[in-house]
Amino acid sequence: MESKIVDLLFNIIPAVIVGVISFYFFSLHTRNEEKRRRFLLHRENQKQSLPLRLQAYERMVLFLERISPGNLLTRIAPVAEDKKSYESLLIHTIDQEFEHNLTQQIYVSDECWNTLKASKNATIALIRKTALKEDVDSATKMREIILTELIEKGAPSDTAIAIIKEEIGDLF
Repeated sequence: MESKIVDLLFNIIPAVIVGVISFYFFSLHTRNEEKRRRFLLHRENQKQSLPLRLQAYERMVLFLERISPGNLLTRIAPVAEDKKSYESLLIHTIDQEFEHNLTQQIYVSDECWNTLKASKNATIALIRKTALKEDVDSATKMREIILTELIEKGAPSDTAIAIIKEEIGDLF
């Protein structure tokens, strides 16, 4: 009887070993296939989303260029010499540009979007701070001071454009 049990064990042990090894390789193969499918799906999604993301970055750079004080003041001349109405016109234009591009935030990183908002707010703050100066008595004088400060310190949008360029470089 013991010899039959020993013979049975000698016959079952190789089958169990083959079964365990087969199960291991089958599960390994299944995991690799799942990873491959995910990779292919991710790559396909990247192909479709990359052009949209690049377009969003292009729009963000265009926005930043349009609200850059130098370009903004060149594009929007004062209607009258009243500095308050000119300040309101400039800020309204910046807000309109921003609202027009608001949906692009879903394609850019949070850091990029926050930098973009900070640049917008810094530009508005520059305009407001200049309008509050006592030596600014007209829209023309306001333009001169803003442009002088821009030459000395640079545009607030320059930092945001640099971050966008860095993010685009990370995409490739």
